[in-house]
Amino acid sequence: MTANGLLQVGIYLGLLLLAAKPLGWFMAEVLEGRWPREGSWLRGPERGLYRVAGIRTDEEMDWKSYAFAVLLFNALGLGVVYAILRFQHLLPFNPQNFAATTPDLAFNTAISFASNTNWQSYGGESTLSYFSQMAGLTVQNFLSAATGMAVLAALIRGLARAKSATVGNFWVDVTRVTLYILLPTSLVLAVALVSQGVVQTFASYVTASTLEGLEQTIALGPVASQVAIKQLGTNGGGFFNVNSAHPLENPTPLSNLMEMLAILLIPAALCYTFGRMVNDTRQGWAILSAMLVIFVPLVLGAYAAEQAGNPQMDAFHVNRSASADHVGGNMEGKEVRFGVANSALWATATTAASNGSVNAMHDSFTPLGGLIPMWLMQLGEIIFGGVGSGLYGMLVFAIIAVFIAGLMVGRTPEYLGKKIQAFEMKMAAIVILVTPLVVLLGTAIAVVGPGLEYAAADTGEVKSNLNNPGAHGFSEILYAFSSAGNNNGSAFAGLTANESWYNIALGLAMLVGRYWIIVPVLAIAGSLAAKQRTPASVGTLPTHSPLFVVLLVGTILLVGALTYVPALALGPIVEHLQMIAVR
Repeated sequence: MTANGLLQVGIYLGLLLLAAKPLGWFMAEVLEGRWPREGSWLRGPERGLYRVAGIRTDEEMDWKSYAFAVLLFNALGLGVVYAILRFQHLLPFNPQNFAATTPDLAFNTAISFASNTNWQSYGGESTLSYFSQMAGLTVQNFLSAATGMAVLAALIRGLARAKSATVGNFWVDVTRVTLYILLPTSLVLAVALVSQGVVQTFASYVTASTLEGLEQTIALGPVASQVAIKQLGTNGGGFFNVNSAHPLENPTPLSNLMEMLAILLIPAALCYTFGRMVNDTRQGWAILSAMLVIFVPLVLGAYAAEQAGNPQMDAFHVNRSASADHVGGNMEGKEVRFGVANSALWATATTAASNGSVNAMHDSFTPLGGLIPMWLMQLGEIIFGGVGSGLYGMLVFAIIAVFIAGLMVGRTPEYLGKKIQAFEMKMAAIVILVTPLVVLLGTAIAVVGPGLEYAAADTGEVKSNLNNPGAHGFSEILYAFSSAGNNNGSAFAGLTANESWYNIALGLAMLVGRYWIIVPVLAIAGSLAAKQRTPASVGTLPTHSPLFVVLLVGTILLVGALTYVPALALGPIVEHLQMIAVR
């Protein structure tokens, strides 16, 4: 690692932490309905939306009604996106005259964007019209992000309230999150990105002449508006096929910094929001500290692995000496304008959050450099995680941690004054078991046969899904299901996923990985809201202390290690041993 690279990582983390408190305060004000002065001009449009939709802000929901509203809202969004993709050839803003997508691709993409996953089995600039990108995908980028934040708000209310039968009103929560938080921040970021050269236009693609005298088609479109919310909403779906490695989606080091900050900005700030809403900001700082304790070493680990490069490369052996720092590192699949440090940092941030955008190809990372992003997803994407979804996943782990502490001392566990009993632990067990089941079972089925070959649609010829055999090919499949099951959306590439089996299998993985977690989380919220608050005593475990941070981190790492290390040993670990073997 170089001093320059470490400085860039340090600046990034410093800016992120500086922004967490003010944004976290603002979001707490919004979620508690206090209409901060900065957003007061939006109160009129908010009331208008409620009148049109027939929503009463003074009527709250129990957890079952809240869950039903979440599922209904997301099902409607999924259906709308599916219809847009199937009929895009008949819809406006299609200057390239793209045809309708196939049913399996529309199924996969609709689930992907409704569930905040944004897995993409297609190349955006060669498949989707401007209308599909805007009215279908970009709209869902807002609404799926708002859904995660609304569910988090319900869980926090469950912890903050006592003897309450309700956890809020989903329609009010999703409206306020979208109107006061996601729309204004996305507008500011989109304008800033345009200033850096991110394209924003409805013009048709243009043809340019290269220096060699050849013609090249340059794809355009309303890119900046989609990039802003894809980052801030931890969606990650790129307008272009190569995502934020594309020079018109992420052209400069400054745009790269802004987009990376946007990935973790809201998830980090929500920790402070949590502390404010439970009237103890120390709780939020403790959760954020646990996230950083895991995140920072993994960032440095990925950076170190990529900076070390491949020892089999002759250039490495030539430059390897007592005085050489091996500045080049592994530059395969990386953009020169970003370099090793920013590529490793982005890869770690995008998989710590359920973002999935990329500015480098993860398939070209070293085995250990690729293992770290994969494992971050497999932890459940709770280290920052998606907007809302990351923190409610982390709070479930906090509940498990206090339960373990209670077992150690023979005392009924408590979290924020609420006793953690059998029902909460059953729901928490579902939350932490669903995604490993989806990931490992899906990977196992794929490697047995269905995910190894397919019939090409145009010729019917049987082809291999994998461009790489052996351990790396297994890693590509494991990464795909880890990404889908944990609602990330990034890919190892090298895997032909745009065919019926993978489109359906990964679509189902995204569906289960999102909604089979939301429902038990809301069940926990409802159960905790109904309980009486227990006053703290000498036997109460302080959940804002360094000791609790260590216990929480240990619980997360233990669950992650026990669940996924055997699978990782078959992929990236074996590949690393093969790479360093003397030949």
